[in-house]
Amino acid sequence: MFPIWKFGSDEQKSDWLPRMATGAAIGCFGLTEPDFGSDPNHMRTAAKRDGSDWVLSGTKMWITNGTVADVAIVWAQTDDGIRGFVVPTDTPGFSASDVHRKLSLRASVTSELVLDEVRLPDAAALDVVGMKGPLSCLSEARFGIVWGAMGAARACFESALEYSKTRVQWGKPIGQFQLTQEKLANMSVEIAKGTLLALHLGRMKDAGTLRPEHVSYGKLNNVREALKIAREARTILGASGITLEYPVMRHANNLESVLTYEGTSEIHTLIIGQALTGLRAFD
Repeated sequence: MFPIWKFGSDEQKSDWLPRMATGAAIGCFGLTEPDFGSDPNHMRTAAKRDGSDWVLSGTKMWITNGTVADVAIVWAQTDDGIRGFVVPTDTPGFSASDVHRKLSLRASVTSELVLDEVRLPDAAALDVVGMKGPLSCLSEARFGIVWGAMGAARACFESALEYSKTRVQWGKPIGQFQLTQEKLANMSVEIAKGTLLALHLGRMKDAGTLRPEHVSYGKLNNVREALKIAREARTILGASGITLEYPVMRHANNLESVLTYEGTSEIHTLIIGQALTGLRAFD
């Protein structure tokens, strides 16, 4: 919804946003390609002018909701630079297929999009040129992850905490042992720090002072710490931690994907590095 709201025409907004807001229509965001994930500037999907129309051809990969979406926001190379297009998924030449055999994000539909000379009117183009278009959308998604990662971490921590009070070994709850208490204390500290970081970034967002590198800071820290917390919580739960009787292994598996999606931990590290040094490590 964000790219339509931010860069769409009044017609695009009125056509899609009310339906998407109620769930009557589902959208997907097509940026990543099979050969270009962290380097979307060199994407191969292209949009060419043909009279007053645009003709799109290319492939997108790892697209959430691709096969269930009613509309796809597809980013493509044009003669003017990278542009976004609002593509109804029933447009001739558009097809999608699911990615199978996933061990992470199993409740999510993940898809490949194929655009085979998809013809669109000029009105389908979004009003933005260059990487600032898709990257601004990624910043919005990354901001949500800053919060969501802490939610996953808290679910794991609370499960481990409750388990530690009821699981008895050597005649007393394992939560009474110093090693377990250290694990719980460290998890609690990191959750509090990560939540305060998310709150601070949220206040900056409200004030209009939030920059993309701030979001990278939050995404890198909170996802990384949430994954550590999920793994630590699993050790307290022991064998029970690998079952679906508890949410810990599910969150751990999903956080492995979150560490990569919406910018890998390596990319966010380099974004922060550039902010600190003023030197860019990648194009």
